Amino acid sequence: MPRHARPTVVLVHGAFADASGFARVIPELTAAGVAVVAPAVPNRGLVDDAAYIASVVRDVDGPVILVGHSYGGAVITLAGVEDNVRALVYLAGHALEEGESLGKPQGGFPDSGLADALVCTPFPVAGSTETGTDVSVAVDRFPELFAADVEPELAAVLAVSQRPLAARAFSEAAPVAAWKTKPSWGRVASADRTINPDVERFGYRRAGMTTVEVDSSHLVMLAQPKAVAELILDAARSTGH
Repeated sequence: MPRHARPTVVLVHGAFADASGFARVIPELTAAGVAVVAPAVPNRGLVDDAAYIASVVRDVDGPVILVGHSYGGAVITLAGVEDNVRALVYLAGHALEEGESLGKPQGGFPDSGLADALVCTPFPVAGSTETGTDVSVAVDRFPELFAADVEPELAAVLAVSQRPLAARAFSEAAPVAAWKTKPSWGRVASADRTINPDVERFGYRRAGMTTVEVDSSHLVMLAQPKAVAELILDAARSTGH
């Protein structure tokens, strides 16, 4: 088999987190002989973040299985149109339609509880007198909303090491929806308190994804790493790799 014939899994983290959230999934994938890339998403805006991840994908020699958690799902919805992407995998993620922003599908369902735990902080914008706004989760609310079934000691570390999301990412509309042309899989975290699980179900159903559920908090990759890895491997096998 040529070196580039087997797919590389590109793991895209979401808001209020970083690539270390995949720390328990990566060993499962590499043990199965799968190459993995887990880039740091800038979390500065949907279109810009997707452009960055698309550049990472283009740099991979061969096919890619593109995996997105949470906000990372919205990112792969755009970046997944790259030619070498063979499949998309959504983990408790946003599967946006063309023209949709993050807030639109959530508006049709009861709030998850996240909204009143968000903290806004100004940050300087290079070359401008204006300031941007970073959004994060209140440290004392993070464990219950994000990581209820993760070890308390780890959840406490994650709470104080969040990677915030620029507020403009919430209102930017998706110009494309890669799931319309790429086979897709979705994992619903049925105990999610960050994204209403019904929002996940709605997006996955609309996209016609192969969908599976697991009793997990939002941080499904840390709470249920074997189940997450198996879904990714299923996607790889189903696309002929």
